[in-house]
Order: sequence, then C-alpha cells, then structure tokens
Amino acid sequence: MNTMKIKLYFLLAVSIFAGCTRPVRITGTIDEMPGIFPDYTDVTIPENIAPLNFRLVNGDYAGSFLFVESGDRKMEVKGRNGSFDIPLSGWRNLLRESAGKSLKMTVCVKTGGEWKRFLPFYLHVANEPADPYIAYRLIVPGYTLWNEMGIYQRRLDNFRQYAVIENRMTGGNCMNCHSFCNQDPDRMLFHMRKTYPGTYVTDGERVEKLNTKTDRTVSALVYPSWHPSGKYVAFTVNDTRQAFHANDPNRIEVFDMSSDVVVYDVDGKELVTAPHLFSKDCYETFPTFSPDGKTLYFCTADVREMPDGFEKVKYSLCSVSFDPETRAFGEAVDTLYNAGKMNKSVSLPRVSPDGKFLLYTLSAYGNFFVWHRDADLYMIRLETKEHYPLHEANSDEAESYHSWSSNSRWIVFGSRRTDGLYTHPCFAYIDENGKAGKPFLLPQKEANHYHDFMKSYNIPEFVKGRIRVKSHDIVDAARNDRGVDVKFSDERSFPVSKSAENIAH
Repeated sequence: MNTMKIKLYFLLAVSIFAGCTRPVRITGTIDEMPGIFPDYTDVTIPENIAPLNFRLVNGDYAGSFLFVESGDRKMEVKGRNGSFDIPLSGWRNLLRESAGKSLKMTVCVKTGGEWKRFLPFYLHVANEPADPYIAYRLIVPGYTLWNEMGIYQRRLDNFRQYAVIENRMTGGNCMNCHSFCNQDPDRMLFHMRKTYPGTYVTDGERVEKLNTKTDRTVSALVYPSWHPSGKYVAFTVNDTRQAFHANDPNRIEVFDMSSDVVVYDVDGKELVTAPHLFSKDCYETFPTFSPDGKTLYFCTADVREMPDGFEKVKYSLCSVSFDPETRAFGEAVDTLYNAGKMNKSVSLPRVSPDGKFLLYTLSAYGNFFVWHRDADLYMIRLETKEHYPLHEANSDEAESYHSWSSNSRWIVFGSRRTDGLYTHPCFAYIDENGKAGKPFLLPQKEANHYHDFMKSYNIPEFVKGRIRVKSHDIVDAARNDRGVDVKFSDERSFPVSKSAENIAH
C-alpha cells in the first residue's frame, strides 16, 4: 500500500471516530426547554416527514449542538447561528426505527464559557404514515390584485417542491381550487380565471378543458368536492364580492351575493341539482360527499341584504341523500349544525375517509374564514352526532382550509398562527377517538423560511403520489383547446324558493 493510500485510510478512520464522539463537554443544565421556532416540542409526526429543522429564539449563544436519540442510536447536529439543519439520511434512519416510539431532542449551548444542556423535548413518531405529498397554491396575500401565483406539489419526506402550473406560463391569470379524487394524483381538477378561463380536469397525463358557465347559473363552477367513484364532482356557483374594514381585526370580508350547489356528471358533461341546493332565498355552498358517495353535505344560510347584513349571515350544516345510479337527491334534509339555534356559522365540511368524523370550521358569521381570526376547527363524531372543538389544533389566529389523509389519521390545514398575516400549512395527528395531537408546521430546509417567505400556502391537500400531468400539457390545453361546454340537465325545473331556516328546523 503506497503512502497516499495510507494517509487516506487514516483520515477516514479519524473522521469516523470523530463522528462517534461527543464534540463538547457538558458541565451544566438549564432547567427549562429551549425556545425554538417552529415550535416542534412534543408534537406527533409521521414516519415519512422531512427533518424538523428549527432555530433557537431566546439568547445569543457562542455555539450550539443538537443531540437526537432513539434507543441506542444517536445523531449529533452542530448548530449554525442558532439554527439546526438535520442531515436527511440520518433523520430517515432514526424515524424508520422509531415508529410507535419517541425521539429525544436535547439542545446544548455554549454560554458564559461553558456548555450547558436544556431539558429535552420529544417527538412522538406515529405508527401510521401520512400520504407522501401535499399540493397547495402559493399566492401573495393581497386583496384585489395578484402578481404571481402557482399550484405546487411538495414531497413530505424531503424538501422538494414541484410546480404543477404557474401563472407566468398563462399570462398572469388566476388559478385556484385544485382538488383530487380520493387523494389520487391522476384525478385532479382546478380552475383558471380571466385569461384562458375554464375548469381543467386531468386523468393521468390527459388534460380536459371545460367551459362551465351556463345560462342558468350565476357563475362558472367554483368550490369542488369529488364523488368517491370519480363519476361526479359537487361544485358551487357563486357571485362573490369582497369589502374592507376601516377598523376591524378581520381586515377584509369575502361574501356571496348569491350561491348554489350543483353536481357535475363527468361522463355526461351535465349539471344536476335539487331545490334544497338551488334556491333564490338561500346561499348554499361548500358541498362535500361522504366516503360511500350516498350523502352530500353542504352549508346553507338565508339570503340577507348585502353588504350591510354580512354579520347576520350564519351558515347551518346540512346533508341530503344522493343516489349515484340515478343522480337523484333525497327529499329530506338533515341538519347537523343549526346556525339559528347555535348563533355561529359553519364552513368547509370534510368527512374522514373512514367515515367516522366530519371536520369543519366555525366562526361568528359568514363562510370565508381565512380572514376571520376567531375561526377554529371543530369535529363531529358521525355515529353519535357529537360536536367538539379541536382545542389541541386551534390557535388565536384563523384556522381555515383543511383536508384529510387517505388513512384518516392526519389532517393538514391552513393557519395564520405564525404572524396573523400569512397562511401556513400545519399538520395534526388524529387518533382513533378523533382527538388531535399538537400541530406542527410543514418542515422547511431553512428554519427562517416562514419569516422570510412572503407568500401564503393556500388549499393544502394530501396527495398519494406524484402528479404526472406536465405543465406544458396544461398550457397547451389552455391556449389551443376551445373546451367542452357543460350543459344544465333538464330533469328538474329551477329555481325554487325555500328558506334555510325551514331547512334548519
């Protein structure tokens, strides 16, 4: 063996040995847990999540180390200016061995010439993984104009983000309301507005453009919810406005002048509805199907004089039966939350895929809660019809859009808890009894990401795989496809007048 090889083997041995020894000598203890951002202390996480990088928020220390332990396995991470960038490979190995167990996280800092350790905190690793991706829209949280936006997909077990479509490719238009059938990346839809308007439906790598404004609806299709069979999509049609407060913590109001619920037949290219979903006297909105496809949940409120009566608009949560074979709706309407009696307003019902729970958002009035600071998450046990707040997941700021993982054990939701201005994606574990664990922010490579990044994460949705459709195929359909005209079915006559108070009672 030549001299050069001997030196290389020696250096390798030294580096391996050094990686197995403690880099500092701990001489004292700080009798408290460290202040960190994001707050990942004592959260429950899935086994397939990226490293929970964080930074220290209290104190200016001469040095810092993080020790991560699971059983006999340990990992050491040297801090950089009080931030910890946890190596991906070592993190994955620890999580893989820790499902159903906990990681012990110990922060050590150099202060006053000594190395001291804080009290440890723990990360509880659930036995159930989350779906491997989420999708969201990134948008500047403005009021009337947008500069740039896009729909993106993020892989959860690392920090890779992929653009599904960006509006710089389509003339700077608006794009919104992405939705997936059963978290399937191949069954997606979203809308474009203004330039190249339409609803774009993808089936694997194929893109279909739909022209959805009809002479019997007040708008093109808006808020979607797929039927589990993939044969239907429930939508709203809305005449939506916004207004600004001169002096109010909610800043802005978004409200409907009119709204109805329709169901789109994917194969027939038709819209169907029913009197309790399509009334001149009520606002009907935010539909969602049950996992068996036989029930449609929706929110409804009596029409008020707008905008003066915006605080009087309070939505009840109702349901009606739906027959997927005949496209028929039931005559009876069941009320799960009666706004007239409870004096609050429901938005965005979403049923867990196992059919056990319904998650919704509750606020004082209205239904567009991203600007409502009092908006909180609530749950219904569908078997008993028991309602309860998700205290563990809620904060003093707005909790808004939410979705379920395919195994019903995780939710992701938009929250403004970080600063009250920007919406960020938070995850929470939901146990078999419907109790939520402490939520945590989507991990980012840089611990300062949420303070430095000037966009909101809008409509976070779990996805079971990588979206295959290519951006250029969507752009090609937008620019060159005239689109398919959606028709309104003639099976029933509309509109019908029906009071939401009568429905609720």
